[in-house]
Order: sequence, then structure tokens, then C-alpha cells
Amino acid sequence: MPRLLDAGEAALVAEFGTIVDPAISDRVLALDDALAAQNLPGIRETVPTYRSLMIHYDPLVLDRETLAGHVRGLTGGTIRRAAAPARWILPCCYDAPHGEDLAAVAELIGRTPAQVAALHQGGTYRVYMYGFAPGFAYLGGLPEPLAVKRRPSPRPPHPTNAVMVGGGLAAVATVPMPTGWYVLGATPSKLYAPERAESFFVRPGDEIRFEAIDAASYAGLAAREAAGERVARREEASR
Repeated sequence: MPRLLDAGEAALVAEFGTIVDPAISDRVLALDDALAAQNLPGIRETVPTYRSLMIHYDPLVLDRETLAGHVRGLTGGTIRRAAAPARWILPCCYDAPHGEDLAAVAELIGRTPAQVAALHQGGTYRVYMYGFAPGFAYLGGLPEPLAVKRRPSPRPPHPTNAVMVGGGLAAVATVPMPTGWYVLGATPSKLYAPERAESFFVRPGDEIRFEAIDAASYAGLAAREAAGERVARREEASR
């Protein structure tokens, strides 16, 4: 049973644990799916995180205790995701100029840049949540040798669609900004595109794998993406 916490007068947080763990994330996302299926009047938005689900509601339509009762009822037994997660294969270029910090990470962990790229490409990453910026996907599953700390001070703004690591996590950034993360490469695939009907096509609970491409392939795929094609490939996830 989750711990229920109030977040102001119009949001309820269902907290399932205190750590980043796939099993906890599955419970968060299962509750999110179950609430969506119920289509309760008064729920405005749900926001899944690593270990909790924030439920924004209209207290003039749905009172707190009624909502809490629904949450307790849904989580009293075993609930599962409404649909199987997807696995997305994202092309990623580690070559210059895209892998700006590849050499820096290689030096930090005592590997070559090519070994760092191979380690990163070998991981299977879980999308835990979006946050911080539109479409910014926080990814677990980073291979342990790449679990470097974030920079002590931010580096200059990274480009759009930078593929990064920092603080034991991986991420795909969608807008340029200064960052303490290390940029290992870039993907031509747009995880966030407000002009699309589906602005975010990757969902929490999905998996991501990165497929290495060279700079020439990156340019070609980026042009196709800019023309409206989605260059990421979808597969069924393993779990």
C-alpha cells in the first residue's frame, strides 16, 4: 500500500518507496494506468516519478478522501501495466563534433573513448520519468563503469538531442542548456517535438537502446527527422 501525501490543496502523492528501483517504478506506472482506465471526474493530470505518482485533481469535483479511497482500492491487490512497454532503438553518433565529452569521461574512468562509446551502447536503459525540461528523459540502467559524478560546475550549453551521463544516470536532452552532465554523443531522433500530434513518443517504463552511427549517417537521419519521419525503431521490450 502506498504512502499518501498531500501536495497543497489539489494534489495527492502516492509514494511507493524511497529508492530508484524498476519494481517500484512498475507499481507507480500500474497505478497511473489504472486511474486512467477509471476515468474519474476531477482528475486533471497524473505525473509519474521514480517512486511516486502525483495526482492533480479538482477539489470542487473530486474530494481528497474519495480520491484516496480509489487509490487504496486500486493498490490493495496486484495491479499491472495496461500494456507491455516498448523498446526504442535510437541511433547515436559518438563521433566529433557530437561526442564532446567522450574523451573527458574516458580519462575519468581509465578507458579509451572507443571503450566508453561501446559501454554506453551496450546498456539497456529504462525510462523512469520526464522532468526538468520538456521531454527530458531520465534513464536508469547505465553500465556501472560509466557512473561518473556530475561536473563540479556546469559546462556550456549542449546541443539539442544530446545523449548524456551524470550522477549514475543517462539522459537524452531535448533543448540546449548548460549542464553538469557529460555529453557522450547525440541522436538525430527527436524525443520531444511539439509540432507532432504525439509530442513525446517514448513513455515512462519503456526501454531505450542506442545504436552507433557515424557522422554522415547522423546528418542523413537528422534530415529525415526534420522532414517529419521518426527514425527511432520500436520493438517489444523484454519484460
